[in-house]
Amino acid sequence: METLSDATLTALQLLISGNTELWEIIGISFRVSLLAILVATPPAIVTAFVLAYLRFPGRRLLISINSTLLSVPAVVVGLTLYILLSRQGPMGEWKLLFTQTAMVLGQIALSFPILAAMGHSALQAVDKRAWETARTLGAGPIRALFTIMHEARFGLMAALLAAFGRIIAEVGASMMLGGNILHYTRNIPTAIALETSKGEFAQGIALGIVLLVLAFTLNALLQNFQGRGQPVT
Repeated sequence: METLSDATLTALQLLISGNTELWEIIGISFRVSLLAILVATPPAIVTAFVLAYLRFPGRRLLISINSTLLSVPAVVVGLTLYILLSRQGPMGEWKLLFTQTAMVLGQIALSFPILAAMGHSALQAVDKRAWETARTLGAGPIRALFTIMHEARFGLMAALLAAFGRIIAEVGASMMLGGNILHYTRNIPTAIALETSKGEFAQGIALGIVLLVLAFTLNALLQNFQGRGQPVT
């Protein structure tokens, strides 16, 4: 078995040389996670706005439920969707299990609570008079909503980055729903789990480097957006 230094050197060579299999895995991972974020963001932002600006019976209960969903492990989300999508499940006839679509559904379920919770906090911090002023000046509900979103743009962007960072690195739901099929559903975290279980660390280290670079980039952007959202003193 190769040493850690040899494996790291091989990992760097795989990344630099443009290894087809490696970059295919990276491409699948980003494609699935970006699609999940694109689908989850609009309803999550609308939910965040409703919870922040409207008063109705059960509002606090919905906030509590969403906060609870934040702590649900990815493997539990994967198990729930696995049961629903399996051949004996209520959605089994759709034949989505072990497909990229199933992985997208799992990542939507994981990202939605983060987007809604952080979006709620960001929108709630905006002065309520911004909404009232927009409506008074004749803006429709959609136009007024975009006005509020513009005021909370840094907080909303932070929510987007946090949600993306969570789903692209999760392994439980992706493994259960995608099946880790080469050239189809094998993404970065499932490939790392497979390669390390076989004792072949080079590809796992290469993919780990990608996740580390991504994590650093997302955290740098997150700090930047959070800093911009703070009032100047």
